[in-house]
Amino acid sequence: MKEASFYEKIDSNRVRCHLCPHRCTIPDGKSGACLIRRNIDGVLYQTSYAEVTSINIDPIEKKPLYHFYPGSKILSIGTNGCNLSCAFCQNWTISKNITFREKITSEALLSIAKENASIGIAYTYNEPTIWFEYVHDTAKLFRQAGLKNVIVSNGFINSEPLATLVDYLDAANIDLKAFSEEGYRKLGGGLKEVLYTIEYLYRHDVHLEITHLAVERYTSTETEFKEMCRWLSGIDRSIPLHISRYFPSYKLNLPPTDMEYLKELFNIAKGYLHYVYLGNVSANNDTFCPYCGMRLIGRNGYRISLFIEDNVCPSCKKSLPIYL
Repeated sequence: MKEASFYEKIDSNRVRCHLCPHRCTIPDGKSGACLIRRNIDGVLYQTSYAEVTSINIDPIEKKPLYHFYPGSKILSIGTNGCNLSCAFCQNWTISKNITFREKITSEALLSIAKENASIGIAYTYNEPTIWFEYVHDTAKLFRQAGLKNVIVSNGFINSEPLATLVDYLDAANIDLKAFSEEGYRKLGGGLKEVLYTIEYLYRHDVHLEITHLAVERYTSTETEFKEMCRWLSGIDRSIPLHISRYFPSYKLNLPPTDMEYLKELFNIAKGYLHYVYLGNVSANNDTFCPYCGMRLIGRNGYRISLFIEDNVCPSCKKSLPIYL
């Protein structure tokens, strides 16, 4: 355990956490909505510091990040807990429960990354921002070693901790789950805070990709999805958008996303954004030049079958927002 950052003592029994917009008031012996920040004798602790539920070497495409060192490997870690309550959670076994965790230091993670020719580390599987203290300390170590830090997050974090973490981040995939406050209320979060995070990361030169899990008639309508794509294009039309197919999971038993609906969303997104990909389906997710249409990167699942040598289109010579 480690004493948590970003909290205040209210009285001898209660503390208030300021890490995320919930700002949980936590009595002695209880945890916040995230499960892993706990009040013990009037002190808020991060109870999973240096403890992981999952550790793997993954292809970077699995995050998913398609424009950040495609074809590379990245060490990926997660722990327990989440600060949202999505009924369709894909990783609910670790995000909604306290499970066995293996102790591992940041230094040990760095050694594993180097031994496996990883470009860096991805904080993923559960919601990494609630693991703030360990993510921050590990990210600082990896940055000093010249390796990359990637965060896969719901983006529901307060501005002060976000500003503290951003200097160590190289890339982020933010899960933009809906595009209305009503949609986010069903998920136990808020839209405006997530939009702030996306804009903040972009302004601070963190490579940014967005994922939207398309749950038909639940997370968003076609109209709201169109507004989401319009909003993203107002930041940068080159932000990659990954539209993922939903399958029943956890507490939600709606049918899988209809393929025709998924294609409709894909076509809507292509009207606003240069790079749109489909996830959780057997689909062609190659990358094409948005200016001349040349095929730049070929993908077969998580494998790269065609590669460009630099981030300039070989055909039209336009610069491309791809880290290689």
